[in-house]
Amino acid sequence: MTDNEKAATIQILIDDTGLQKKQVEQTVTLLQEGATVPFIARYRKEVTGELDEVQIRLLQERLEYHTELNKRRDTILKSIDEQGKLTAELRGKIESTRQKTELEDLYLPFKPKRRTKASIARERGLEPLAEQLLAAGSSGPSAEQLAEAFVNPELEVNTAADALTGAGHILAEGFADQAEARALVRELTWKQGLFCSQVARGKADTVSKFEMYYDFSEPIRQVPSHRMLAMRRGEKEDILRLRIEAPEEDILGRLSTLFLPAENRFAELLREVVADTYNRLLAPSIEVELRLQAKTAADDEAIRVFAENLRNLLLAAPAGSHRVLGVDPGLRTGSKLAAVDATGQFLEHVTIYPHAGGGAKVESARQELLRLIKAHNIEMVAIGNGTAGREMDQFVRQALKDAALKTQVVMVSEAGASIYSASDIAREEFPDLDLTVRGAISIARRLQDPLAELVKVDPKSIGVGQYQHDVSQTALKKSLDEVVESCVNFVGVDLNTASWALLSFVSGIGESLAKGIVRHRDSEGAFVQRKQLLKVARFGKKAYEQAAGFLRIRQAEQPLDNTAVHPERYPLVKQMAKDLGVALPALITQPALLDKIKLEQYVGEDIGLPTLRDIIAELQKPGRDPRESFVTTSFREDVTEMKDLQEGMTLNGVVTNVAAFGAFVDIGVHQDGLVHVSQLADRFVKDPNQVVKVGQQVQVRVVSIDLQRKRIGLTMRSGKLEKGPEPKERSHKPRPEKNVAKPVTDLAAALEKSGFRIKKGKKS
Repeated sequence: MTDNEKAATIQILIDDTGLQKKQVEQTVTLLQEGATVPFIARYRKEVTGELDEVQIRLLQERLEYHTELNKRRDTILKSIDEQGKLTAELRGKIESTRQKTELEDLYLPFKPKRRTKASIARERGLEPLAEQLLAAGSSGPSAEQLAEAFVNPELEVNTAADALTGAGHILAEGFADQAEARALVRELTWKQGLFCSQVARGKADTVSKFEMYYDFSEPIRQVPSHRMLAMRRGEKEDILRLRIEAPEEDILGRLSTLFLPAENRFAELLREVVADTYNRLLAPSIEVELRLQAKTAADDEAIRVFAENLRNLLLAAPAGSHRVLGVDPGLRTGSKLAAVDATGQFLEHVTIYPHAGGGAKVESARQELLRLIKAHNIEMVAIGNGTAGREMDQFVRQALKDAALKTQVVMVSEAGASIYSASDIAREEFPDLDLTVRGAISIARRLQDPLAELVKVDPKSIGVGQYQHDVSQTALKKSLDEVVESCVNFVGVDLNTASWALLSFVSGIGESLAKGIVRHRDSEGAFVQRKQLLKVARFGKKAYEQAAGFLRIRQAEQPLDNTAVHPERYPLVKQMAKDLGVALPALITQPALLDKIKLEQYVGEDIGLPTLRDIIAELQKPGRDPRESFVTTSFREDVTEMKDLQEGMTLNGVVTNVAAFGAFVDIGVHQDGLVHVSQLADRFVKDPNQVVKVGQQVQVRVVSIDLQRKRIGLTMRSGKLEKGPEPKERSHKPRPEKNVAKPVTDLAAALEKSGFRIKKGKKS
């Protein structure tokens, strides 16, 4: 990027984001130097003017966009220049555009084309006729008379009509290539067009979850993400046919005004050419563009919801360093029990059969369970919430009660545990253990620290997404990786216990260095100082700068190594201690001393009050976990299956997934219920994430129960119990007879018609 391009890009970024010039310039410089977003947000506050991660990522995204745009612009300018067609006016338009779409519109007339009807007509010598038709005044020979001069059977122009048809094709292509025309059609179609869905031929009698879309239309710019993705899925499954219905009459009128001279005796003929331009060339092309634009917008919203759910799940409160017994429940194949110590190290495993066979097996299972708990001084039992989860929960609680043990029992989501069990990292960690045992270990570790364990699983397998398989997989992976990176660095990582999977998300490290750290740790022993990282193979000063502040060392030789204070600020903290006349460790062990520090006296060229306040906050609670305190959820003991539910029953639950239309809640019956967005609060709720988040404990009431279809409707509203939402029927004047949005009284039915499925034991 040249200096001029960089200056222009900086100005564009200022316009795009509304940030100050200095903020944009300095943040862009940091990004181009290889600094990560978490590092910039946490340790370069003075440089960026205290931009947060969201603002920095926006800048990063826009910078990438305009960098790609500049590269494409250079390629286009070179191509047109080589054709000898680059005028000063055209160069000015190309250099001033800020949108990739506009840039491609400008390039279209000069883009190498395949053989078209227009190019064939040019080969037949009909371009002069096209020019004459367009330039004709109010009087003169007829079109047929002009065309007679171009009849040439040798060139396959046998009649005047053939000549006029060919000339029309030349004019149509010229009209369609005009950037202004494409922009006009694009804008009018987006603003006024309807996105229409009809049932595919021969599928009218097919019963499917897409039935509400068998005859449906909605303004394209208003289609919600979940409906757009549902309809596209229906099209992919060959159930639906989708199209965009544009305001054709309005568009043709505007195009005629744009293309046709005020006084032309061939106006009627030229209007037919304009219609051909639109119907044959512009409409299909613009429809493809706008369908992609609508799909991209729907993807962005679905990915945003997924990312928000994932963030809340990863930042769920950890139980902490407790000795845990993980239980992967099962019926016929038995339940796998795995004990881990306070650091998550595997101790022992057994298989018990409390739900298969007679009393002897039940008693044997009870004895084995109690033996494990006593032998390893187990403090908590983590039970997977899948098949047989509630049965196992009851069995464990009863066994503990009979034995007068007060060991805490917690239900843990096992979504994605099977994926982890069969993964490469699981095989590396436990090469000699069965898949199901690995799953039990993972369940135990999830209770200790959800973040540390869930980073080992592909986020798409965790079960908190919305149409995750229908959206752009590249965009989804990028977004989810950013969320994981953000969460890991927000919490911090124990350098001596973290897996390479967890370390790989630390700022500046990555998978290769993470594995190198673990190899070094295994061969040389635990780290006692952060600076020992520089002894790890290929771990350079840049990686150390980016990563060190996010890594923690318990009982480190340097007390600050167990804090979020960056090593570059150690001399400053030492100076603070010296000015107070105490040793550095006293600042941590005697927090009252920090109140005596006058921060203003330490402000310098490279450090300001924001960073100084962060340092003091960290010294007050060194190594603290920023996540919320752990609290267990207690399900009703008399409600373990759907048949135990009754309408009006009040239950405790845990939010397992949040979608655009509501939230799924686990109420302990192996089947999540749905709280529709209209039932989330007594007030109007536009975005469910404003009210609930994944992992949140909530109290709900049962609205409806459908045992046959395994659907549960729930409400979080107070007052009179309602059966469910009855949204007002939507109607659109251009298509009043269409089924736009029929009222739905069954919450789960609305869900399924939107393309969602609730599978037993899983959330999707």
